[in-house]
Amino acid sequence: MPTLGIIVAMREELEIVLERLQEPQTTQRAGMDFHCGTYLGKAVVAVVCGVGKVNAAACTQMLISEFSVGSVINIGIAGAVEPSIRPGDIVIADTLVQHDVELKALGLPPGQVFRLDTFDFPADPALLAIAQTAAQQIEGHQVHTGRIVTGDQFIACNDKIQWLSATFTALACEMESGAIAQVCYLNTVPFVCIRSISDNANHDAHMDFDTFLPIAVNNASTLLHAMVPSC
Repeated sequence: MPTLGIIVAMREELEIVLERLQEPQTTQRAGMDFHCGTYLGKAVVAVVCGVGKVNAAACTQMLISEFSVGSVINIGIAGAVEPSIRPGDIVIADTLVQHDVELKALGLPPGQVFRLDTFDFPADPALLAIAQTAAQQIEGHQVHTGRIVTGDQFIACNDKIQWLSATFTALACEMESGAIAQVCYLNTVPFVCIRSISDNANHDAHMDFDTFLPIAVNNASTLLHAMVPSC
């Protein structure tokens, strides 16, 4: 059975896996700890990649090239772009775009990677369906499926939110998933990215982030725990 790669940006988001990882072995690469073992009967490699697109891309490629994972799940937190989405809600990405890619001078739309044969990166349909089914176990919060956008920016600006919504029809924004998705796409490795909302990415984002981080982490971890046996 192929090994499952689990990527998160922050240590808090991996606690549920590390607490229950059986026969753990840890290998360090590029300053990252890759935790190998069995989680809920599934062979996994779980890793904290750190914040940002470069960290996420490097980590994903190592999971694929050095640990031979057969699929990748990314969980974590994000800021809401769509006004109806509230802190604690779950957003499952059906497609991902890197909003900070800008090649307008070459005639390309925002988000289009130069000479790449796709504009966005679609999640694997089977993993997407598993995530949607598992999300039914999240009580007290809504679950949304749609586009997540990624950039090396912590968004805390109403004008930027409106631009992300108008340009990409984004539901949420964060700093890693789009890079993970691109690396998986290039390697033809199935992936899905799931984010729990920690803030509304506006002028109050910092306050919301600190307040709702524990709730968002708990919801993302609960969803991962429900998903793994079916992956």
